[in-house]
Amino acid sequence: MTIPLDKLSDPAVRTFLAALNANDRDAFQAALTPDATMSDDGADRNLAEWTDREIFSSRGHIEVQSEKDHGRTVIANYRNDTWGEMRTTWRFDVKDGRVNRFETGQA
Repeated sequence: MTIPLDKLSDPAVRTFLAALNANDRDAFQAALTPDATMSDDGADRNLAEWTDREIFSSRGHIEVQSEKDHGRTVIANYRNDTWGEMRTTWRFDVKDGRVNRFETGQA
């Protein structure tokens, strides 16, 4: 069962994921703090390079299956043109209403 993004508990996570699905770079950047960081499968990555490759240039899309930690952790089916679809976990740290860090990897 997919959870509609507008029903997710955390507003910062909602904004981040909606921008991802809209392929809207400006809205995505606005959803992040200026010093935001991220990791993929446990390794820190360059946020700008990773998001360009894994989200924007490969048409990334997420469908949330479940959430916990007041919406700061989601299990989702993530797909892009490079890797196809996979079950993933996303964990978010939020600061001042924006995502300060996210960690993703296969679930």
